[in-house]
Amino acid sequence: MSDRFFVALGTSSQVPTRRRNHNGYLVRWNAHGFLFDPGEGTQRQMTTFGLAASEVTHIFITHFHGDHCLGLPGIIQRLSLDGARHEVKVYFPASGQKYFDNLLNASIFHNRAHIKPVPITEGGVIERGEGLVIEAYPLEHGVDTYGFRFVEPDKVTMVPERLKAHGLRGPQIGELKRNGFLETEQGRINLADVSVGGSGQSFAFVMDTRVCDNAVRLAQGVDVLICESTYQDSETEDAYQNYHLTARQAAGIAAKAGAAQLVLTHFSQRYHDLTPFETQAREVHPEVVAVQDGQRVAFPKMKRAIEG
Repeated sequence: MSDRFFVALGTSSQVPTRRRNHNGYLVRWNAHGFLFDPGEGTQRQMTTFGLAASEVTHIFITHFHGDHCLGLPGIIQRLSLDGARHEVKVYFPASGQKYFDNLLNASIFHNRAHIKPVPITEGGVIERGEGLVIEAYPLEHGVDTYGFRFVEPDKVTMVPERLKAHGLRGPQIGELKRNGFLETEQGRINLADVSVGGSGQSFAFVMDTRVCDNAVRLAQGVDVLICESTYQDSETEDAYQNYHLTARQAAGIAAKAGAAQLVLTHFSQRYHDLTPFETQAREVHPEVVAVQDGQRVAFPKMKRAIEG
């Protein structure tokens, strides 16, 4: 099993069904657990599908409609009950601060969790670590809503044989990494002359929106796009009126953005068979999966450049 994968904890939209829970999604990214839009029952869904609340390091709330946030109190209280010692950042639209405060203090409990609220006030980079850049941009919904984009920088691996052939060692290698080139008595040595590269992985989370420029921006070139597809083609007008997407529209975003794989979720309770979602989306984008509760999707292996 890859150490980077997506798990659908719940795939229904406003109303849960007998087979589909309210929203809830987790992306395992090495040591990080990114939890998105925990709706009612998310704590139980995690237990059902073999995941622990203590795995969660970040929580992302796209907006404060109930099906995207009413499971937050249970998750926070479970983190406290389990004695999780690490800090958990919770990102959410700043305009929903009062709703976050209400959810955080929804009932009596011994609060030992290390929760760090991070209200989002505008689009852009919201977190930058050594191995990952996280961005958020507003989407077109009936209330303030943000989508999220996660990008791992491209990797550079030094080739010892090439370094030796150029007589490079110690501080020279560090300077070459920092600047991308090194001037020597023999001439300029470029980083590409002594290294091989690999494309970092990326994914985007787009939930509850009409078709809009920022949805494409978030999905630009990602390996995996996790996207709402509340409706099928027959309800295209309903999708527009309710600020949502059809499966075909979600596929259009993926195709325009050049996303490699499209993961569809957030299905209206009116639908029992998910096959038409995949069928309609594949007419626009070839790599599509409409996920069921509990389904896992592994991230592709990192692509390495071919040595010259």
